[in-house]
Amino acid sequence: MCGPIALSLPVGHLSGIKKPLGIFSYNIGRVITYAVLGFVFGSFGKTFVFFVTQQTLSIILGISLIILFVLTLFRKRLFNNSQWLQTWNRILSKKMAPLFQHKNPATLTIIGLLNGLLPCGLVYMAIAGALAFASPWQSALFMAAFGLGTLPAMAAVSFAGNVISLSLRNTIRKATPYIIAIMGLLLILRGLNLNIPYLSPKLTEDKVECCNKLP
Repeated sequence: MCGPIALSLPVGHLSGIKKPLGIFSYNIGRVITYAVLGFVFGSFGKTFVFFVTQQTLSIILGISLIILFVLTLFRKRLFNNSQWLQTWNRILSKKMAPLFQHKNPATLTIIGLLNGLLPCGLVYMAIAGALAFASPWQSALFMAAFGLGTLPAMAAVSFAGNVISLSLRNTIRKATPYIIAIMGLLLILRGLNLNIPYLSPKLTEDKVECCNKLP
């Protein structure tokens, strides 16, 4: 859903610096929503850590993403066929549609805020990563970083979406399940405690040992 919305943003009437600022406002709205989702789901993750270790939770989430990847390969559209997701998507779409008729740049931020709530495979992946943190604030920061990471691509779509070929868009869409699978593998590696700096740091009770101590 993010691609078509980015292509349809009401920024055509804006000129000069106002157009990039409008596109930036839209994307900042997405980032804010992602950060809030990260805090909410991070709170759940903190609760789960009381019952299982953080490493175990990371492995469980990673396996879940791998299963989602396999289901996608076999064309079992687990999320697309979900009735409640379709209903949620329709409700948000109805809320967003009138906003595209407004010329007020501030409306772009609201569109971004609502856009962050639309069903999206990459957002599911990021939320799974956010759950693996023991602190809601770390989860919020992780989701905000995810949103900022997508900002250049989303801004490019808004600026030059019409010149991006349909085949390239389809290629990006088809790559999404593989990105989810890579994230699943990274979460599993993180939980295996292999003492690999940054990739699979050794988790102790009170700290993460990711680098050698200086003498």
